[in-house]
Amino acid sequence: MPLSLRIQEVQGQQLYSPYAKEVVCVVGVVTGRSRNGFFIQDPEIDPNERAGSSSGIFVFAQQPPADLGRGVGMLVSVIGEVFDFAKEENDRPTTQILLESLEVLQMSCELPPPVWLEGDTLPLDPHELASFLNSLEGMRVGIRENSVFSAPSNPFGDYVVVPRSMKSRIRLSRYGTAVLDEKYPELWLPAFRISKIDVAPVVNVGDVLLEDVIGPLNYRADSYQIVARGPLSIDRKPAPKANVSLIDARDEGGLEWCSVLTLNAFNLDQHVERPHLVDDPQRDIDDDVADKRFDMLATVVVEQAHSPLLVALQEIQDNDGAELSPVTDAHYTYQRLIAAINKAGGPLYTYVDLPPESGADGGQPGGNIRNAYLYDASRIRLIAGTMERLGQDDSAFEGSRKVLRAEFEQLSSGKRLTLFNVHLASKRHQHSIFAPVEPGFDPREAQRIEQGLLIRNALAVLEGEQRNYLVTGDFNDFEFSKTVKAICGDTACNLMDSIPAQDRFDYNHRGKLHTLMHAIVPRVLADEKRHRFEILHGSELLGVRPGTMGGRATDHAYVLTHLAL
Repeated sequence: MPLSLRIQEVQGQQLYSPYAKEVVCVVGVVTGRSRNGFFIQDPEIDPNERAGSSSGIFVFAQQPPADLGRGVGMLVSVIGEVFDFAKEENDRPTTQILLESLEVLQMSCELPPPVWLEGDTLPLDPHELASFLNSLEGMRVGIRENSVFSAPSNPFGDYVVVPRSMKSRIRLSRYGTAVLDEKYPELWLPAFRISKIDVAPVVNVGDVLLEDVIGPLNYRADSYQIVARGPLSIDRKPAPKANVSLIDARDEGGLEWCSVLTLNAFNLDQHVERPHLVDDPQRDIDDDVADKRFDMLATVVVEQAHSPLLVALQEIQDNDGAELSPVTDAHYTYQRLIAAINKAGGPLYTYVDLPPESGADGGQPGGNIRNAYLYDASRIRLIAGTMERLGQDDSAFEGSRKVLRAEFEQLSSGKRLTLFNVHLASKRHQHSIFAPVEPGFDPREAQRIEQGLLIRNALAVLEGEQRNYLVTGDFNDFEFSKTVKAICGDTACNLMDSIPAQDRFDYNHRGKLHTLMHAIVPRVLADEKRHRFEILHGSELLGVRPGTMGGRATDHAYVLTHLAL
């Protein structure tokens, strides 16, 4: 039976239930290989004239037969059992064949032409997109040359691009890459993986692909990705530079400015974890000192942000990092960061935090991440008794980082500022737009909104007393989200909105540049133009060498807020 007819018969069954075990014999040309098997496709079916069903499939074989040789281009007959594979219980399953035997019918034959993933053929509606890509699963697809890399290279050889034909349909950054907007919050961009890691190139955001990328369309890690072969030809643009603050807070309109840098430290700790004491040795062991992350963060504080009065930190880990222990104190982590800043030419900052209970606030197991402040005690002081963990006993913050609230006084002016340092409930558990159940659903959104409302209540009290405040940190939500709107209400505004729309980004997720770090202030302060707001880019735009870990200060950009109190 032709492969395409067999696939149509299989896919005609209920999509998300396990198929009855069925042994099939199919004939197809090998179109690509992975470490767990290979893809085959019916060469007699024109992929551009098919009736909405795939003519390709993945054959699972951890040790492909020696007869397969280099594989791609061979015509083979495969006998095996059809089954559904899902890595986790709620994942979207993929139809595969468990290889029992293989016969090479022809050593070389013409590969099926690819279906091009073009801007005018890729639906922007997530439901239409899911149906379209599902119909191509396992088949040869392609990305045209002159596509722009919208994500930097990562340790795994993954790449994301904006096709040239897609540019007129989405919001673009200055680099020609995708900036998320309210119109398309579930935007999907074509991606590929080069599994042969030694030929996977380093790319930065804005580099341009100079040749077509063609391969089978695979579903993995909650999304679709082309299985590609390297190396690649790339037009390397000048590397995006880490931009420096343009504001001199000491001489800006004759006002006394209070500068606050918001910095997600990306699970920072000074300890190399011991394998037998962590939850996952493959993920939970790192060496932030050897990777020079303390030095890189110090450079951000001193050279990019000009040593601000205050640094609002998120994701500071305790003294033994991700080790599962009762330790929650983080003074060694702060001391090393402060020393690195001072060595880089910055002030000798003072740190302050309120440690969480062990294991109570989420994040990497054992890390006990928390929010904290560094402040330059020669220029600003912490008002005694004002620091608290907002939400400590509120159900909205159960299993989530608590807001670190504190009040500071600027020594030169005597003016005070109440700071709310947030790291709201994670988006990590959000369903993929391709999920079989409730695609795109974010189970933590309601919790973030409740967290936002609790913060709003605290702000209302300050507004009634006509006091200045700043809410900043990692909101884990966009500027147009219900969470941010809940915090702002009618009497506060988000300074992120003062940035041109195409420049609003501090985080890169699968090639989509968007905002997670915000700065919310009283509307009266904004109306009187007593603010300056900047995004200091860097780490979210620069690629790392595939096959290596480290090399980045953090996975976020940094936001710098200046307020004339």
